[in-house]
Amino acid sequence: MSVTDLPVVAMLRNRMQWSQTRQKVLAENVANADTPGFKARDLRAPRFTPAGELAASGLPGIGVARTSASHLAGGAPRGPGEEREKTRFEVMPSGNAVNLEEEMLKVGDNQADYQLAASLYQKSLQMLRTAVGK
Repeated sequence: MSVTDLPVVAMLRNRMQWSQTRQKVLAENVANADTPGFKARDLRAPRFTPAGELAASGLPGIGVARTSASHLAGGAPRGPGEEREKTRFEVMPSGNAVNLEEEMLKVGDNQADYQLAASLYQKSLQMLRTAVGK
C-alpha cells in the first residue's frame, strides 16, 4: 500500500486539487467583472454521504455516529459562504452579475481552505514518517 493510497492523504490531496480549480474559476470571475452579460461561476464543494464517504469518488472518510440520545442530531452542514450567497445576484452597471467584493471574499476563503488542507497534508506525512522511524 502506497502512502498516497491512505484515505486521509487522498482526501486532503483531493481537497487541495478542488481548491486549486476553484481558485481558477474565481480568478476568471474577477477578470471578467467588466464583461457585459457575464455571470459569475463557482464550484460545488465535495459532498459526503452519511457514512462519511465522498459521494462522487467513493473515497472513505470519517463518519459521525450519534452514540447517545442526548447528543445533538447532525443537520446539513453550512459552509462559510452560504450566508453571502443569498444576496449574491445583484446586477452591476455593466450588465453582469459579478460582485467584486464577494468574489474577493471567496478568494480569501478559498486560500485559507487550501492553506489548511496543505498544512494537514504536511502534518499527516510527518506523522507517517515518525511512525516508520524516519
